[in-house]
Amino acid sequence: MEKSLKNLLREHGLVLKKAYGQNFLTDNLLLEEIVSKACVTKDDTVLEIGCGAGALTSVLSKKAKRVVGYEIDTRLKPVLNETLSDCDNVEIVFSDIMKQNLIDVEKKLGGEYIMVANLPYYITTPIIMRFIEEAKHLKAMVIMVQEEVAYRLSAKESTSDYGAITVGINLRGSAEVIIRVPRDKFTPPPNVDSAVVKIDIEKDKNSGVDFKRVRDLVRCAFSSRRKMLVNNIMSTYKMSRAEVEKALNESDISLTVRGENLSAEDYVRLVGNLPLI
Repeated sequence: MEKSLKNLLREHGLVLKKAYGQNFLTDNLLLEEIVSKACVTKDDTVLEIGCGAGALTSVLSKKAKRVVGYEIDTRLKPVLNETLSDCDNVEIVFSDIMKQNLIDVEKKLGGEYIMVANLPYYITTPIIMRFIEEAKHLKAMVIMVQEEVAYRLSAKESTSDYGAITVGINLRGSAEVIIRVPRDKFTPPPNVDSAVVKIDIEKDKNSGVDFKRVRDLVRCAFSSRRKMLVNNIMSTYKMSRAEVEKALNESDISLTVRGENLSAEDYVRLVGNLPLI
């Protein structure tokens, strides 16, 4: 696979761009395993972000009812035309997904869908949080990220990997690392190993919550990670200690807790008792 990919890119005069985080997975067994663990079936529509040379897209097309892919690099159009020539259920949109109206994207998808993506580091958090907060019909995300990022996405509270992104995910679902991917499985090989994370979305979980208010509180809580939460809230929101302690007591949260010790449900309760934020 690696040799044929290199030849394919060479034939089209393409040099991969570091700015786009272009490291293409070339191991067919791993591609099959990713799709298998994503639990994609013939009833599923898949949104793929970052189609690359189409290797994963091709495998997805054989398992899914329909695949809609977004690819930012228009230079890959002739490559994808070639690699996906037999995939009648695939539509590729050459556009930056972050510049698309998500309502329009979901309208194109036509109902519930699974998102599959190989995300470069710089866009991991923005993509995940946008879909967590805005998507209405998302069933699951299956994303390949740097290995250290994968363990942050799936971390438990009160651990060093637990952070704002973990809380954001847990507001609507749960994350699990499902596959570890060594760097030598890519062309060109990146500097670090990767892992695949599956984020299952619970449709009605916290459906009535104001995600912006919770997100702002979580950012406040982790802004000075080693400080007690009461001090971070006082500093960020200009509240008195008495006001903050009252809200913590009403939320059944310790007055000496740090942000890293709270679950997503704790943050939801607390934001409801902090009317000033």
